[in-house]
Amino acid sequence: MSEVPTLLENPFRIKPGQKIDLNSFPTRDEDLFPMSKSEGKKHFEELIGKIDELQTCLYAEDKNRFLVVFQAMDTGGKDGTIRSVFNPMDPQGIRVASFKRPSSLELAHDYLWRIHPHVPGNGQTTIFNRSHYEDIVAVRVRDIFPEERWSKRYDHIRGFEQMLSDEGVTIVKIFLHISFDEQKERLQARLDQPEKNWKFNPGDLDDRALWPKFMKAYSDVFEKTSTDDAPWYVIPADRKWYRDLLVADIIIKTLEGLNMKYPVIDYDPASVEID
Repeated sequence: MSEVPTLLENPFRIKPGQKIDLNSFPTRDEDLFPMSKSEGKKHFEELIGKIDELQTCLYAEDKNRFLVVFQAMDTGGKDGTIRSVFNPMDPQGIRVASFKRPSSLELAHDYLWRIHPHVPGNGQTTIFNRSHYEDIVAVRVRDIFPEERWSKRYDHIRGFEQMLSDEGVTIVKIFLHISFDEQKERLQARLDQPEKNWKFNPGDLDDRALWPKFMKAYSDVFEKTSTDDAPWYVIPADRKWYRDLLVADIIIKTLEGLNMKYPVIDYDPASVEID
């Protein structure tokens, strides 16, 4: 297997200011982990074991704060990725915050009001399943607010994320990129399999009809809000097992970069006798 690039060399990381056309980004990849599905699943088990070790250290050290943001089109695999990649983590040190349609109370405040309370504290990992980026993308595509309003939010969010970073939050933002055809197959599976019927929302077809607008909106988001301290990664996600490998690799390299250490104890374990 070829050497895996470092985070800064990761081909799916969006460089600050990079011009983006999401339609040109792959939804399938063969290069970063050139292996079969069975080999990939075996390697994935090794990776999530490493994630478990790193998160335990993060929690024990009680110093760093880790925020992972997931965005995707409908059926993109946010739930499945979170379940697969982060399942080994100690539940004491991790939580998932899901952001759905804003409530009347949330709409009575600024759009970041509902986001900030979910930012992780010391030793904690928080996963955003959707995020503040809905307040640009969905608002723009569905024409909820005029451009004069939502276009200012790029600056708001860059400032918000920079403040979080300056205060000690490590941020990783991941877009799970599936193809138009793959989404069709996944939506059809929700109709064909009774145990998945509950996942199907007829409104998803309305958003599917707006696919080109969503691709343009997300392209602009990545171009304008991927920074050194809060980078975006556009992950080819048509193949679920490969998607999970790519995400796990990013999580590991990010956590390793924090140079975490277990707390120094103030006693000699060898001197302790337990009756």
